[in-house]
Amino acid sequence: MRAVDIIQKKRDHGILSESEISFFVSNYTKEIIPDYQAAALLMAMFLNGCNVEETVALTHAMIQSGATMDLSDLPGPKVDKHSTGGVGDKTSFVLAALAAAGGVYVPMISGRGLGHTGGTLDKLESIPGFNVNLSLSQFKAMLKEVRCGLIGQTKDIAPADKKLYALRDVTSTVESYPLISASIMSKKLAEGIDGLVLDVKTGVGAFMKTLEDSRRLAQTMIEIGKGMGKRVVALITDMNQPLGNRVGNSLEIIEAVETLKGKGPEDLTFLSVELAAHMLVLGEPARTLEESRKKILSLLKSGAGLETFRKIIQLQGGNPRVVDDYSLLPTAQKRFRFSSISSGYVEMIHAERMGIAAMLLGAGRERLDSKIDHAVGFELHKKMGDPVKAGDTLCTVLYNDESRLAAALELLNSAYLISPSADKAPPLIYEVLE
Repeated sequence: MRAVDIIQKKRDHGILSESEISFFVSNYTKEIIPDYQAAALLMAMFLNGCNVEETVALTHAMIQSGATMDLSDLPGPKVDKHSTGGVGDKTSFVLAALAAAGGVYVPMISGRGLGHTGGTLDKLESIPGFNVNLSLSQFKAMLKEVRCGLIGQTKDIAPADKKLYALRDVTSTVESYPLISASIMSKKLAEGIDGLVLDVKTGVGAFMKTLEDSRRLAQTMIEIGKGMGKRVVALITDMNQPLGNRVGNSLEIIEAVETLKGKGPEDLTFLSVELAAHMLVLGEPARTLEESRKKILSLLKSGAGLETFRKIIQLQGGNPRVVDDYSLLPTAQKRFRFSSISSGYVEMIHAERMGIAAMLLGAGRERLDSKIDHAVGFELHKKMGDPVKAGDTLCTVLYNDESRLAAALELLNSAYLISPSADKAPPLIYEVLE
């Protein structure tokens, strides 16, 4: 069996067998197959798609490329959440702390920024000292101590996915539902979890732009999960505008902490509570969604979620004082007021363009070796449906490198659309699939 034959077969719209996919993934992980051949196969899969059998085989191959976690000695349900990626999406920090405080173990293995979306790990690393690279034994100790850990993939968990994930980001092969499904589920099913809540984004800022495509992605991941005996639920949520009011690594940490203090924006608070509530139902500390919502809201009000997040930061080597003093986080040196040139109502904040603009400022990666500036990003002052007058500030640009500002502003100019009449903002949650 040769890698080039597998690439050619997929290029020519063939259906790869389980053995062919296993051969390719195994040998790529062992560095027998080089990056350029893996990139060629990814592009062939991106352009020609994969059927359900190929997607399941790819997921299995990724899981089998490394170790799986055994959390059976932890006396309680293990439930995780995964988002397919968006702009301003910092729900992980809020819901992980709330769900852990609510009685479930949350073994959260997350990724870096991908394409125009921010990465959970990149945001966490804006906290001074925070270590996302725990060993599996350290990770289990975290779970025993505080019921939650927030780490990146170890070298043992789905190493094939870690390699392919980075390659997809720089070869423009991100927006593929088979590749996204296999990537997500390989990491999550290797965690030793009992249940999984999926936050599947839809809209201009999501990898899946239409409700139909997002539903298809969600159903594929549900089938994979259930086929392996896991409880899975998927929420299809809106990503036509950024979530919350801040975009950028340290800025999103601040907004997540504010949300845990009960002072967060309405959309971020609502979605975080809903996702955390579904986690409790899957883990069965709560029998119904209504009961679960009440419990999560009480944990938010009491500050239990905030204290859990503070403890997570401390146990993972970060400075827990950032929860009280945001000046300890990376702070941009320069600010630019991006103002409206007309009056009316905000009809659109094109999330993808805003995500790319943040990346151009330095908040994300353009290449594998790009260095992230954790301080830069945007503070949104107007959201979809809000009234605006000419001269009003739509958002504040926080930046450090003057040479990066012009390209970001050009994208912002095309991201905002002001209309003479008010349109209703899209729903935050479109549907729930089980």
